Amino acid sequence: MAQLTSPVLQALGRFNDRHPWSHNDAYSGWIVHQARRVHNRGGSRALDVGCGTGHLVGRLSRELSDVRGIEPDPASVEAARYNTRELRNVVISRSTWAEVRDTPYDLITFVAVLHHLPLQETLRRASLLVAPGGRLVIVGVARETARDIPLSLISTLLNPLVGLALHPRPAVRLPAHMRSPIQPPTETYAEVKAVARRVLPGITLRRSLFWRYTAVWTAPPSSSQVRRPAFRSRLRRATG
Repeated sequence: MAQLTSPVLQALGRFNDRHPWSHNDAYSGWIVHQARRVHNRGGSRALDVGCGTGHLVGRLSRELSDVRGIEPDPASVEAARYNTRELRNVVISRSTWAEVRDTPYDLITFVAVLHHLPLQETLRRASLLVAPGGRLVIVGVARETARDIPLSLISTLLNPLVGLALHPRPAVRLPAHMRSPIQPPTETYAEVKAVARRVLPGITLRRSLFWRYTAVWTAPPSSSQVRRPAFRSRLRRATG
């Protein structure tokens, strides 16, 4: 079986190299949807941790009025600043997650970044930086286990089809946004889920296609946000 499958996988690998695409891009629309929900609740400030070359930051800037991207890799920072140079509501900083000031954000995103950081410590700090009623949105990468095989097989089959559809002409080299430094994940999805549920009660996690998982956590509302609907209800009853 290995002799039969290995050449097939090698051929798929060569095809994927000629028609590359970022698996993170498959989730950009979903993240933008989360940003719109934040905006609809009155949110305006977003932080994209590990923003790479700024693709997601650019899309978030259409939904929220104050968007910041942080990235430690100097080449990626330079590209991100160039790509967002005409967006006045975007700031790109060469900095790390540890250097982020304790300023609340209505939306914090981690896209294929969380496995580069200490899991529990990062989630705990993120929970403190998300403003009341705001959202923490994660597209993560986990170490594969037997339970991931079905989605992995589907992703393996879909990957070249998506690559061909997005980039029908063979590429000479990887796009700039796919050349950032990477490292393999060490935690499994089950391990990430256990820690996340302990640190962030109410978080929603799902295994997803293209070797990713998604997670959303909404910060508890402030006392004023809780009281406001009750006040409106009393007002309607009084004037009804």
